Order: sequence, then structure tokens, then C-alpha cells
Amino acid sequence: MRRTALSVMFAALMLGPANNLHAADAASPLGRWTTIDDETGQPRSIVEISAVNGELQGRVVEIFYRPDEKPDPVCEKCEGDRKDRPVIGMTFLWGLKPDGDGWADGHILDPKNGKTYNAKLALQEGGQALRVRGFLGTPLFGRSQTWLRR
Repeated sequence: MRRTALSVMFAALMLGPANNLHAADAASPLGRWTTIDDETGQPRSIVEISAVNGELQGRVVEIFYRPDEKPDPVCEKCEGDRKDRPVIGMTFLWGLKPDGDGWADGHILDPKNGKTYNAKLALQEGGQALRVRGFLGTPLFGRSQTWLRR
């Protein structure tokens, strides 16, 4: 009887954190996301969002190349430390802080044109999708993408 009770307690301890961890994951943008190409609607890359010094940051983990693209691109049009650096491994999303139901006050870099935009994030579809908005000045003037949780 005592052995059964201990087994049940052990199982509860093991399952409890897993369920809480899963719930926390759905309520957080932390983790890996598949970005979708605006033009083709196909998966474009995998990015990883992590928390660093109280803010969210995102880096490119993998790129799904089109047949006409060179592998291992560099950010030719970027300025400063990112100039001519590999896109894979690059932190291109940074400075995001909690803001109501989302994260705001951050920045996102477009490696294609080297420009940096203001950024905000919001989870959708029970945490399985992430709306990423890049904009200049006000969120009204910008572009959104939906990334899918991996």
C-alpha cells in the first residue's frame, strides 16, 4: 500500500511540472518558430526566440533555400556589427518587453534590405501562432507575418 502511494505521488510530481511547462510554453513566445514567406506562402526559415536580460531576442537557426538562392547568405546591406555577417545565427529581433497581451518596444531587422523596424509580437491560436509586426513610427504603417510554433 505504501509503495503504491509513493508511486502515485511520484507520478503526480512527474506529470504536474510537464503539464505546467506545456501551459507556460503556449503562453510564451519562447521557442522555435517557422517563418512563412510573404510571396510564396511556403516555410522560409526557423527562428528561435529566447529571453536575454529581461527582453526577448530572436535569431535565425535555419533557412529553407529556394533553388535560385545561394546557401549561407550574409547581410550585405546591414550596417554596423551585422554588416557582411552570416544570416544564420544572427540576432535579428531584440528588445521586446511584455506589454499587455503581447510584447512590444522591440526591433526587427530585415536582412534582405538591412533596415531595422520597430517590432511587436502577439500570440494567437492558443500559442501555436505568433503575429510579428514590423513598422516605422506607428503600427498602422507596417507589415505583419504569422509564424508557426515548431
